[in-house]
Amino acid sequence: MYHKSKGYKLFSIFNHILLILVALTCLLPLLHLFAQSFSSKAAVNGNLVSFWPVEFTADAYEKTFKNSNFTGSMLISIVRTVLGTLIGMFVITTAGYALSKDFRGRNALMWIFVFTMLFSGGLIPSYILVTSLGMKDTIWALVLPGAFGAYNLILIMNFFKTIPKALEEAAFIDGASFFGIFVKIFLPLSLPGLATVGLFIMVGHWNSWFDGILYMSNTTNYPLASFLQTVVVQSSAQSMALSQSEAAALSEQSIKAAQIFISTLPIILVYPFLQRYFVKGIVLGAVKE
Repeated sequence: MYHKSKGYKLFSIFNHILLILVALTCLLPLLHLFAQSFSSKAAVNGNLVSFWPVEFTADAYEKTFKNSNFTGSMLISIVRTVLGTLIGMFVITTAGYALSKDFRGRNALMWIFVFTMLFSGGLIPSYILVTSLGMKDTIWALVLPGAFGAYNLILIMNFFKTIPKALEEAAFIDGASFFGIFVKIFLPLSLPGLATVGLFIMVGHWNSWFDGILYMSNTTNYPLASFLQTVVVQSSAQSMALSQSEAAALSEQSIKAAQIFISTLPIILVYPFLQRYFVKGIVLGAVKE
């Protein structure tokens, strides 16, 4: 058997070591941020913090949640992520359902969609389009331009193709419509694919920062990722809304660590619930016929 060969065992050991190293490169920086966010100013400034808090204090989190700029940006990010995921899923699933059928012009449409994966309109044309449509400084500038993604469309379309045609034909004989089959058969049977694409869209909206800076003139309209980008780049007490007394008592690094750690929590909390669908959704969605 090939799985008992010496080469397979070496390959398996190498894979395990490589994946452990990749996992550590993701986990250790997060642990370091967590430790810094709960450590005192003296410990952080003295580089005494590694992966465990030193001189434990929660002042950084207290100051973070009292910062109206941070809480406002977090609220905008939550609204953007929920709205963007719902709109994105509606567009992707309806388009994927239609393109999973055979009809005249389908291949031409697919080539057009694939073309958008390779060549985008460019930054300046996109900015002019969003501005001309009156979406600048609105939540729609963050949601609508990324509502459609060709990669997600291909995943969902291929997943829909794995559903037996006999099931659809039986529903037609029973009098079901295309939309009824889509809602009552295709969507319930495609949970792994929907969960995978939904996770992609959700993480993309939550982590996107550049469009917030590009399309929002007022910093109070920044989503959380854009707000954190300005905090990290500017790296000043003023950007974090610290008074002189607070700046003397708190470490800027601790507050930045607390803000970054809080911003990662929603994704960390949601991922375990979708993880069981993730592998199946990717594998079945990647099958080409």
